[in-house]
Amino acid sequence: MARRQQQRSIQSLFSNRSMIYILCHFGLFFILLLGVFLPWAGFPIFPFPYKCSSSLCSSYYLHSKWHDYSVAQAAKFVAKNGTVIVCTVSYPLLPFLNNWLISVSRHKHQEKVLVIAEDYATLYKVNEKWPGHAVLMSQPLDSQTAHNYGSQGFYNLTCRRPQHLLDILELGYSVMYNDVDMVWLNDPFQYLEGSHDVYFTDDVTTVKPLNESHDLPPLNRYGVTNICSCMIFLRPTNGAKLLMKKWAEEIEAQPWSNSKAKPHDQPAFNRALNKTAHQVDVYLLPQAAFPSGGLYFRNIRWAKNTKEKHVIIHNNYMVGFSRKMKRFQDFGLWLVDDHGLESPLGKLQ
Repeated sequence: MARRQQQRSIQSLFSNRSMIYILCHFGLFFILLLGVFLPWAGFPIFPFPYKCSSSLCSSYYLHSKWHDYSVAQAAKFVAKNGTVIVCTVSYPLLPFLNNWLISVSRHKHQEKVLVIAEDYATLYKVNEKWPGHAVLMSQPLDSQTAHNYGSQGFYNLTCRRPQHLLDILELGYSVMYNDVDMVWLNDPFQYLEGSHDVYFTDDVTTVKPLNESHDLPPLNRYGVTNICSCMIFLRPTNGAKLLMKKWAEEIEAQPWSNSKAKPHDQPAFNRALNKTAHQVDVYLLPQAAFPSGGLYFRNIRWAKNTKEKHVIIHNNYMVGFSRKMKRFQDFGLWLVDDHGLESPLGKLQ
């Protein structure tokens, strides 16, 4: 009797061990399915991964095929005739990215576009809709604060710009940078005359003569220039690389502070331009074609008189996400509502 009870105990023990063994192996298989196979096959682990928390997103991208997608791979994929068009985008700016892309697509340059994603959500969403056209070039930022003008997040985002551009120049590509609160009305490439190192626009609101010089403007009464850092074209020359390096140095020399006059990348860009003026071949694009928002949206008579000359409209001199959108809508430049399908991203929900 005792021997029979001992045999039953041994059988029960082996039965329990077998069940534990099966459960452990099934659990291991389930973990491998979620963590390795699905991401490798291109399936998201979560139904809406771009809405997940930063920790979950980080975990997902460790196994995503886009996690190791390098800027060299991305630039090679999008470049046409040795040229790449780049923008930097955090997730809240996706509607503006889409609006800008519609205008770029109308002039047949969308395939050159590389979106430098500033967070995992943007990287996932753009590559989900338009594979290969987004890359993460540095440590992701907080996507909820990086777009707020005047915030430290905005400063951190814009201050990465010279290094991003330098990295692409070092790969041998010409690069055009645009902020995504812009709209193309004509093809800007036809205005890139000659073979200068860098092309840029003036951010002033005062009206300049149509035959203005293409040289770097003289210092104003405050001892500075006001060149815009939001629309730049660079060739992969020593001069352009020198300017980007100097721009990065000037940014490092102005650390973030919560003072009334908050630092951002544009004053540093102007200091770099003036300090390298005799070493870099520069070209100022015409104001009538590339006006600042402070001129185009506020001087209605000027905008009407120069209407046929406009190329890129910049929605600056306005702070606030919803206010910029409303201004674009008022001027017939908010395209996503009626023309969303013209974007390579389609209509974003």
